[in-house]
Amino acid sequence: MDAFYASVEQASKPSLRGKAVIVGGLGPRGVVATASYEARRFGVHSAMPTAQARRLCPNGAYLIPRFTLYREVSEVVMGLLRELSPLVEPLSLDEAFVDLEAGGTAFDSASARATGERLRADITAATGLSGSVGLAGSKMLAKVASEEAKPDGLLLIEPGTERELLAPMSVRTLPGVGPATGEHLRRAGITTVGELAEAGEDELVRMVGRAHGVGLYRMALGLDDRPVVAERDAKSVSVED
Repeated sequence: MDAFYASVEQASKPSLRGKAVIVGGLGPRGVVATASYEARRFGVHSAMPTAQARRLCPNGAYLIPRFTLYREVSEVVMGLLRELSPLVEPLSLDEAFVDLEAGGTAFDSASARATGERLRADITAATGLSGSVGLAGSKMLAKVASEEAKPDGLLLIEPGTERELLAPMSVRTLPGVGPATGEHLRRAGITTVGELAEAGEDELVRMVGRAHGVGLYRMALGLDDRPVVAERDAKSVSVED
């Protein structure tokens, strides 16, 4: 889903539509949970101190989270996903992996794209919200595709194009590459996924250890064999991208 908390607020209050909406803590130590795309144009983003957001966007609408409402909307969306497949792995209130093959709703690129477009239309019809869909042969690539499709889009990564797509992206695109690892790689001259792949597995193992190095190298090649796990519990509260 796109800017989920803020979008739910805009959908429930017509006066907020098209305006900068910031959801999060409003006290002196408050932090932004999510910002509408209108607010992001002012430089406001998730995890930013609310005080800083107010300086950047003084005329925005600042709201405390209404998690009961967000959970209700989330259940509607997750229900639509479960109609597509028995294998749905929620990551948060507004994000989930879905194994379309397990549900028989996709067997090639054309059917996957059609299912994704139909899902986006169904989400809008049921909730009034927009959602972005990433379609790929693995969880990692589907996550990357979903982020690239935002806002309100769909991206399908065709088999065989994975490395070409990933190569120019920042290493921070990959799961598990946080600020510390990203900085460590940057000091070694590695800033893109393509450079990560070129470094080779042995060099990455030397730099960050065997477990992480092997995993990073596989992801840089677009390899990820993790299955969709239906029983995973969704996080009820999250800071959104």
